[in-house]
Amino acid sequence: MSFTPVPQRHPLSRALHAALLGLAVSTYALPSLAQPLSADHNNPLKQWSIPAGPLAPALDRFAREAGISLSFDAQNVANRNTNGVQGALDTRTALSSLLRGTELQIEPQAPNAYLVIPQPKPAGPLELGATEDYRLAPVIINAKVKACADDDANSVVAKELWVGGKVATSILNTPASVSVVTNKEMQQRSVSTTEEALQYTPGVVSDYYGSDDRNDYFLIRGFQATTYRDGLTLSSMRGVREDPYAYERIEILRGANSTLFGPADPGGSVNFVTKQPRFEKFGQGYVTYGSYDHAETGIDVGDALNDEQTLAGRFTAKMQNSDREYDHSQDDNRFVMGGLTWAPTDFTSATVVLDYLKTNSSPNSGGYPLDKEYDRSDFYGEPGYNFHDVERTSLSGNITHDFDNGFTLRSNLRYSELTDDFGYVYLSDNASRVGTTIPRYVFGTDSDADQLNGNLMLQYDAQFEHIDSSTLVGVEYLDSTTKQSSVYGLAPSIDIANPVFTGVPGGITPYTRKKNDATTKAVFLQQNLSFFDRVIATAGVRNDSMDLSSKEYIGGEQTEKDNFSETSYRAALTYIVNDEVSTYVSMVESVSPPQVGVTPQTGKQYEVGIKYSPMGMDALFSAAVYDLTQENVTIAVVLPSGIIEQQTVGESRVRGLDLEAKAQVTQDISVIGAYSYMESEVLRGSLYDGSSLKGNEFTTAPKHTASLWSYYDIPGTDVSVGLGARYVGAYYMDAANTKKSDGTTLFDAALNYKIAKGTDLALNVSNLFDEQHVVGSGTANYYNPGREVTAKVSYSW
Repeated sequence: MSFTPVPQRHPLSRALHAALLGLAVSTYALPSLAQPLSADHNNPLKQWSIPAGPLAPALDRFAREAGISLSFDAQNVANRNTNGVQGALDTRTALSSLLRGTELQIEPQAPNAYLVIPQPKPAGPLELGATEDYRLAPVIINAKVKACADDDANSVVAKELWVGGKVATSILNTPASVSVVTNKEMQQRSVSTTEEALQYTPGVVSDYYGSDDRNDYFLIRGFQATTYRDGLTLSSMRGVREDPYAYERIEILRGANSTLFGPADPGGSVNFVTKQPRFEKFGQGYVTYGSYDHAETGIDVGDALNDEQTLAGRFTAKMQNSDREYDHSQDDNRFVMGGLTWAPTDFTSATVVLDYLKTNSSPNSGGYPLDKEYDRSDFYGEPGYNFHDVERTSLSGNITHDFDNGFTLRSNLRYSELTDDFGYVYLSDNASRVGTTIPRYVFGTDSDADQLNGNLMLQYDAQFEHIDSSTLVGVEYLDSTTKQSSVYGLAPSIDIANPVFTGVPGGITPYTRKKNDATTKAVFLQQNLSFFDRVIATAGVRNDSMDLSSKEYIGGEQTEKDNFSETSYRAALTYIVNDEVSTYVSMVESVSPPQVGVTPQTGKQYEVGIKYSPMGMDALFSAAVYDLTQENVTIAVVLPSGIIEQQTVGESRVRGLDLEAKAQVTQDISVIGAYSYMESEVLRGSLYDGSSLKGNEFTTAPKHTASLWSYYDIPGTDVSVGLGARYVGAYYMDAANTKKSDGTTLFDAALNYKIAKGTDLALNVSNLFDEQHVVGSGTANYYNPGREVTAKVSYSW
């Protein structure tokens, strides 16, 4: 992804130190603050052209262009205007000029770190009580992770993107269709799963397996999305539902982009940004109770751990015991995460995070008969065997060092282990059935996986007379091993008029016992050139060398090997119309994660977009049209024997439009709106039986989706209310396009009451009117999740 280059960038510690030191200095309101700031003749001159207008966005732009950390009290800046700054000036002089006439001034805190504070009152000597006038609640500008965290906690509108953990960038100037689900948005809607988090995101379809909780199920622009955590692929670690409580935000990048992420599906990517330690004291604890005996509690605390402010820690934990809407169900989990950040200097920081997740759940009810009136509590699986037990442990680390000469070094590393045991008895119904007895099948798998992946990147920022340049070069490595044993066979039939559970038959032997190894080595280069602060040219190239091995132990040891070397490219041009509007055109390519014996799927997308972030309003509006083609398309086909096989069916194309609006309309009202139009088509291909798919639409690819969420803090009260609507249009539920769903609209609601300072009572209802409809159908019907009500009491400090 591209970003607005700056002469130099500094790590999280610099901004945090500036904020903390600023608080201490401002508390004393020293007379020295009244001293005029002299020009810094040791700093080079820079050509400035910031127009007159509201002060807050002008400071934001100044910090971005100067590459500095800037702290100020939002109340001091509100409703103030600046006359702008023009001409060739050093950074400190230009910043003083920007503040001229605003009754504000700056105070240096560290190299490239400043406070914006009120000018001292001229009358009389300073009294002890007067220090309160200078007590600040800092807002950090251009402080990357800290800024993102603050934005996420206080607004539904994100202004920066972590670009897969590689570099931070302004969303306004990113030449791609991007959404960010902030922490505040997740809190408003009381999000508990990734599927819920993405329900108000354009181009995304979720919950298409109904109440099935084996994985996070969502599609972007008609394709399965590839998932990442802090820019590193989850890959073989995907056999678990991610818990949003572990993350600051969730980033959604629509469209192909293997130059950024490596092997990835063409429709888009989802990046989970882990909660990081912060150099300030904070905390939250909560308890929740809701539908289906849902009981949950969690805690998230952190602080600086020494007086020198060089060590910070964070601890996050959650425990949940719950049933699901159907009988004989379970949805329990345990999550613990601890992190440490060490920032010995303003230029160096290192973070280590250790987390453990355990879930015990049931996949779903076994499906519903094709001709029976729906009852959410019905269960047609097998008690004790419809289960999904997962344990995952991850150790992650990242290091950043700014050489203070334009070069910045970054590295990310993660090691993960996963145990995933799964059993499932399900219906095998058909439309021509006579009577009430339905056959059932049993499927189960036990798997163990471990994965090591990491990257090393060197970024160089340089500035010339009218050109800013930023170059990123890096290497990436992935090594994963998965051992899996699977069983499949007939289970006893069930009479749906009088269900009797008989247990799973013994003696079912595994039909496959495999060990899969995959190693990927990659090198990538990204170049961004900004001309006259108006035009940004972006180019990227990446090569992934992949070695695959699959060893089958059933029927004698058999080993298959494969290797691929795939290169993907990216090019984009962004035109910054003004400080509020940017437009872009882009071409990006993708290579999907390959399998032994299957040709890698490749994608190419052309996209044109526009973004608008109005001054004076915390808002971002975006629109994008795209044309996405994928070749060597592979789909999972269930053969007559019941075995699932990957087959290459040819070429497919998706064309569409994505619109999104996120705005803090007033201090009391926030709005999130989205609309997507999508036309999908199979250009060539056929199923295993030879039937042609040409001209068919994709499965689960509605032409129209739309959503609207609004949240209102009622003035003069301690009450807030939220209401949302989600529309998903009709779509085909099978590749042959013989079964189609109905379009439907679901409603969500929220009510929040501030019991006391820091203490809130939140009531949330998803699927307010308990709408029911079929979301998937094959040998059984699968319905959307029903109404769920939760009440949460939280205390924050």
